Amino acid sequence: MDKFLIFIDDADDAAMYPVANIQSMTVASDGEIKIKFAPGSLGEGQAASVDIVTLTCTSNKELKVFKSIADAIGGKSFKSGGSIVIADDVNGSYVDADITACAIALDA
Repeated sequence: MDKFLIFIDDADDAAMYPVANIQSMTVASDGEIKIKFAPGSLGEGQAASVDIVTLTCTSNKELKVFKSIADAIGGKSFKSGGSIVIADDVNGSYVDADITACAIALDA
């Protein structure tokens, strides 16, 4: 069964991606993590076919956040499929307490 990650950065701005579509997770700068998903919302083979979710986090806590996301993906309650909220700016709910915000860029 597929596993999905949910990101919400505003009341009417949210995205859900299959875990299998993660291309990379990188530290872009201090306190900023970028997660790239492919194919993007334009679909496979398009020029700009990568969506990027940017997580803002506490300075120097990027590795801790990486591990929290990996632990959530591998967690017992998530192994059989379903979804997990990684970042929800509307309700202030995050998979790790050091995440403070997220931003979604479609076809970045």
